[in-house]
Amino acid sequence: MIVIGGGAAGFFCAVNAARMNPELQVVILEKTSKLLSKVRISGGGRCNVTHACFDIAEMSKKYPRGGNFVKKTFHQFFTTDTIKWFEERGVILKTEEDGRMFPVTDSSQTIINCLMTEAERYKVAVRVNVEVNSLDVQYQGFPAGRPGLRVQCSNEEHLDSNFICIASGGYPKSPMFEWLNELGHTIEEPVPSLFTFNITGNPITELMGVSVERARVKIAGTKLEQEGPLLITHWGLSGPEVLKLSAWGARHLAISKWHFSIMVNWLPPMNEQQLQEKFQSLRFEVAPQKISNKNPFGLPQRLWEFLLEYSDVNKERRWADLSVKDQNRLIKNLCNSEFNVQGKTTFKEEFVTAGGIRLNEIDANTMMSKKIPNLFFAGEVLDVDGITGGFNFQHAWTTGYIAARNISLLSLQAT
Repeated sequence: MIVIGGGAAGFFCAVNAARMNPELQVVILEKTSKLLSKVRISGGGRCNVTHACFDIAEMSKKYPRGGNFVKKTFHQFFTTDTIKWFEERGVILKTEEDGRMFPVTDSSQTIINCLMTEAERYKVAVRVNVEVNSLDVQYQGFPAGRPGLRVQCSNEEHLDSNFICIASGGYPKSPMFEWLNELGHTIEEPVPSLFTFNITGNPITELMGVSVERARVKIAGTKLEQEGPLLITHWGLSGPEVLKLSAWGARHLAISKWHFSIMVNWLPPMNEQQLQEKFQSLRFEVAPQKISNKNPFGLPQRLWEFLLEYSDVNKERRWADLSVKDQNRLIKNLCNSEFNVQGKTTFKEEFVTAGGIRLNEIDANTMMSKKIPNLFFAGEVLDVDGITGGFNFQHAWTTGYIAARNISLLSLQAT
């Protein structure tokens, strides 16, 4: 058995297949010199293993693409199984307030060590700096006329195997999928997902480091919006809600070449009408105080002063002296600040690619190709991607495990 890709899905497939059938010779081929690189840097080096969601229907809603597919796969290996799998190997996970789950050590090395130990225990061979260029279906030399697969590597080496699992991760550009296209598989066009918004030249970037616990961001002209923590950076806007919004809008935003407008409500769930009423009472309750000194909404002070200036409101003016015109401008910017986004920035380790192998060509019950027997897929190479929070790793563990189990069963039947 050959696994193409030394990431989370590839390793999980390899170690589980080798464990389930000790007679199976398993080899991992990784094109770079680094193994489990996303595991290492995920969650700021802590590894966001999964998410503490234990309802399959609810969990499947966290995938902008592939929700129906993961709903099927999760019935075979879900978050509870992931937690148990790692616990049985001495890795205890903890849950943070937002539902993300990390090893109690707060170190991704714990997860890496666990997977590497499993690979060593079950004699999984790991080869780095071996890039696969193509796959061929072979009949000659395989028992009972069953098809086998030949892997052609960039160093002109070729390897034959009865079973192959492709867990090569997502590719950012279509030509990189060409070797899979040649097998007859259809590729959904890859586009970036989980990125931050660049607001070049806007003075709000001077507030870099300021965060808001709750804001709502809407992509103008669409129904796409997200509400949650928002972070201002030196290039624009980031934070969990921006990353989620980029995921749900990945294809739409790619068409616009990542030039679009967003509307930010800094005080959800309040709207302009509700704020009008609030302002009327404030003008009496804190009448003698300067507007800049009295921030009644709990916004960070630097942001409050920025919004006053952005609205052309004199910071030295008293609440009692606030004109109706100034009030209306301020209310509009509190509920509906408009910013022009002019590009995207990769958000560290959270970057994933939307697109990949078309899902109707894969059997969700086995992860085997419907076009080529004994060829399996796992992880991000499929057209499945989740929002930030451990959902992409859960998809990797799930599909890697399902492929491993079915390869193991087929290999046992063949002996």
